[in-house]
Amino acid sequence: MTGKEIYIADRIFTGKGWLEDHAILAGDGVIRELIPLKQLSSDTATKNFAGNTIVPSFIDLQIYGAYGKLLAVYPEADALSLLNEYCKKGGAAFCLAAVATNTKEVFLKCIDAVKNYWKQGGEGILGLHIEGPWLNPVKRGAHIESLIHAPTVEEVKELLNYGKGVIKMITVAPEMCSKEIIELILSYDVILSAGHSNATYEEAMKGFGSGITTATHLYNAMSPLQHRKPGLVGAIMDHPSAMASIIPDGYHVDFAAIRIAKKAMDDRLFVITDAVTETDKGYYQHHLAGDKYESAGILSGSALTMARSVQNLVSYCNISLAEALRMCSLYPAKVMKLDDRLGKIEKGYQAKLTVLDKDNRVVDIIS
Repeated sequence: MTGKEIYIADRIFTGKGWLEDHAILAGDGVIRELIPLKQLSSDTATKNFAGNTIVPSFIDLQIYGAYGKLLAVYPEADALSLLNEYCKKGGAAFCLAAVATNTKEVFLKCIDAVKNYWKQGGEGILGLHIEGPWLNPVKRGAHIESLIHAPTVEEVKELLNYGKGVIKMITVAPEMCSKEIIELILSYDVILSAGHSNATYEEAMKGFGSGITTATHLYNAMSPLQHRKPGLVGAIMDHPSAMASIIPDGYHVDFAAIRIAKKAMDDRLFVITDAVTETDKGYYQHHLAGDKYESAGILSGSALTMARSVQNLVSYCNISLAEALRMCSLYPAKVMKLDDRLGKIEKGYQAKLTVLDKDNRVVDIIS
């Protein structure tokens, strides 16, 4: 988006609250001002989304592929272009392309794919989220057990040197990583997320204290909350600042469990789709089973979009629309340390906007 743009809708969600009878003035991709409609002259050129709502664009921090091209199977710019298209149709202007536990060769090819996508001017892909292979095999879920292992310093350095600037997040099991390893990963400005872990409450808290700031798909593939063994779930809920993603499709997590987590965590809980795509190649052969995906009979990914996530949070989790929108925009931006320019409709923020109808379906995306 270049030049001056003015956008009008029935209402605007700023990330803080609701505005009516206002317009968004943007220029060169940045929000310049929010002004009352009465201050616009009658001949001002505007784009009017009558009957709809403008909200901050969504940010999906874990999605694996789209339209038949799983990134791990097709580590190429075209797969990322399709992924970006899928995300935008679901209201997300940004995402982290994800790769599950795999071989070193696949990780390196995926890093190359992101670099090539960016060189071609590709937008929307913030970088890579590598989920594994430094996980606990006891909580592997659909991950390939033979590839799961504890990391070595040499392995970490090799991967992160090659993927510097591309790898933005890594999911690890805290109990599988020494303090030295955690500090090394953090030195590359990579966000660490706890997941696929059988950590005790104490091990999890130690990991958060060492610099792990978030957790991957709360409840799934992690030591549960029990009254004598609070586990990773209990540590996440009890920690004052650790954030966690959740998959609100009704399959990965019961909607009641989402309500419980939301009450315990408030603004520390955010949404990912964990979406995959149909494929019969590679280690993860996802097959659509209703409106979810399975691999070898195991739940392996969702068929969610971010907009559908908003709908589910509002309809089934008793979460207000405003808070559901923040869980899909502002809170992921906070995880990525981008909340000074994304996740709000405010002067100085990027003009990345999603237009929703009265049923919270995507009408348009402005980016």
